[in-house]
Amino acid sequence: MKKTTQRLTLAVTLASLFFINTNLYASEMDDRIEASAKQSYVFKIYLTNDDIRIQSTEGVVILSGTVSEDSHKLLAGETLASLPGVKSFDNQLQVKSEIPALNPDAWLSTRVKSTLMFYRSLRDTDIEVFAQNGTVTLRGRATSEAQKDLAAEYAKDIDGVKDVKNEMVVAPTPNKAEKKSMTEKIDAVGDSIDDASITALVKTTLLYHRSTSALKTTVETKDGVVKLAGQAGNIAEKDLTTKFVADVHGVKRVINNMTIAVAKPKTN
Repeated sequence: MKKTTQRLTLAVTLASLFFINTNLYASEMDDRIEASAKQSYVFKIYLTNDDIRIQSTEGVVILSGTVSEDSHKLLAGETLASLPGVKSFDNQLQVKSEIPALNPDAWLSTRVKSTLMFYRSLRDTDIEVFAQNGTVTLRGRATSEAQKDLAAEYAKDIDGVKDVKNEMVVAPTPNKAEKKSMTEKIDAVGDSIDDASITALVKTTLLYHRSTSALKTTVETKDGVVKLAGQAGNIAEKDLTTKFVADVHGVKRVINNMTIAVAKPKTN
């Protein structure tokens, strides 16, 4: 009887220790998730002025608070979803303004400007975006004709844009003391961008471009190398996807494993 009692006591003690250790591990994991999100490139560069609260419980994350635009809500969610240890997330973030309902042109301007900032090739530009009835006007400065043309090419393919008027001027990069820019913020963070942020930027970029928004694409990033899988309608769509992704900040290489959809034969 005494041995039985001792065994029961030992079993209860071991179970208690296991339960405590499991809870401690879960708590540490939740702390890491919250810290990793706040230290991520996306949160430091794009979401720094938003009021975002992160609550993780055993890998189940709730995002709450407010952001300035819908792209920020998407970026925050995609970044969290890509962090190690996250099992699921509930994006309860609220967009402060009602731009889409009250002013579609302002909404389109914001979307175009946000998307162009994702691209490494445009990092030294100073782009101003104006929209009217779906026609987007680009103004500001580019460092070369090629950069100016690329800005127009990218803008023209963003969902909602009907036409682009490119009024940018080509001029050398101004002295940093004269103007603070997004480029300075990017440089301050450094060349190392976390994989979760890269994945979030890639997914948002593909969603906002008309040519790639409907594609069934999965994105995985490891050490800056992005692997794409899913299905494209044709070779041109697959190649364009690679082009967009390869130019996103932080992407070192793209491995595009997307398959090409087989056209169904027409029936009479």
